[in-house]
Amino acid sequence: MSRAPWALILAAALTCTATAAAAGAQESRAPHTSPRTAWHTSWANPPHGLAPAPLRDQSVRMISHLSQGGDALRIRVQNTFGTSPLTLDAATVAPSSGKDAALAGEPRTVTFDGRRKVTVPAGGEVWSDTVAMTTRTQGDVAVSLAVSGEAGAGRHEAAFRTNYLSAPGSGDRTADESGTAYTEKVESTYLVSAVDVRNKKLAGTLVAYGSSVVDGTGSTNCGPGCTELGNNRRWTDDLARRADRELPGDRRFAVANAGIIGTTSYADCPGTPEQFRGLDSLARLERDVLSLHGVRGVLFYYGTNDLAAGCDAAQILGSYRETFARLHAAGIKVYVTPITPRPGYSDTANRERHTVAGFVRKGSDCSGTCDGVLDFDQVLKDPVKPNSIDPAYDTGDGVHVNVAGQQALADFVSLPMVTGQTPCAEGVFG
Repeated sequence: MSRAPWALILAAALTCTATAAAAGAQESRAPHTSPRTAWHTSWANPPHGLAPAPLRDQSVRMISHLSQGGDALRIRVQNTFGTSPLTLDAATVAPSSGKDAALAGEPRTVTFDGRRKVTVPAGGEVWSDTVAMTTRTQGDVAVSLAVSGEAGAGRHEAAFRTNYLSAPGSGDRTADESGTAYTEKVESTYLVSAVDVRNKKLAGTLVAYGSSVVDGTGSTNCGPGCTELGNNRRWTDDLARRADRELPGDRRFAVANAGIIGTTSYADCPGTPEQFRGLDSLARLERDVLSLHGVRGVLFYYGTNDLAAGCDAAQILGSYRETFARLHAAGIKVYVTPITPRPGYSDTANRERHTVAGFVRKGSDCSGTCDGVLDFDQVLKDPVKPNSIDPAYDTGDGVHVNVAGQQALADFVSLPMVTGQTPCAEGVFG
């Protein structure tokens, strides 16, 4: 018997348990009563640093894979890590096959406060105006931006797909339907960090929040000698496909991935590499979760790097509680996984992991601080060596999971729990 079926059964069983146990604790919290909105973040790839080389009078073409479609869209451009202003002379959006830099339809002009040209200050961001363009669920959109002058390129390092740059000095190539001008390939996402769709039928957006296990490390690994770069096989992609396939129209949701490799939940773990400091769960919560649109729930998957970087359970749980409280204050529900296995943990780290798991699992609601549990530890652990990942899912590094493991995680998520589709469950959209 495969792992997915029993995982689904267990997840469904947790639905009522989590709700019943949490009911008393949640009475004192304001219920989530946010009205439905037309705008939902359908794709996200938050920046966390600068590319090795600046952009110089050239264009970028980034491919965004939408979890849900709509009748219009808008884009977010960030200069969060830039030290100088970023000037865009032009921007377009167009359908894409997702396979190369060529457009699969007519490019539409993107404006910002009615103007084609926009300057984003250092540390700033901008959302575009509405662009009337019909997009489809699981469709790809090419976002093309023409950078004027020289500017540092904020990027999300691991896009798990190919994106494209034109040559320095090539200027505005945003309207090119052919991809021939885009001669450089990169596997990072530059400048654009989110795409919203306008879709009044959607019930909301779920944001997956965490480190590399959320970001998608391992999702291109489909076996020895096999890779699936650009095939969108992260567990969040698989979950989005499940939602569209299995839910009725008024319960379908978008999924936005806000994972960043190397990050921690607690701010000051002693072993955190310098490049990941300032990217902890609280420091980036406003920018990478609360500033997105239509957000009704967060799938919280943090802690693996905390333990590896020397944090203890008390520090981790302190950051959990504060993060969950801020999300609840914003009317957003929170679903949490215990810290998943890692064979490199010391005995001390595994005891801390056990303590965190006890907190998360208690009452099936994180001891009254969250709205449900996604017990990914049960999905991934090796039944013989529970502090290690099941070999069927392990990429070989003992930390990340392959495409089979990504699918197993997606299959485990209880859609009734997060959408409130059972008589005893009040989920994100209940």
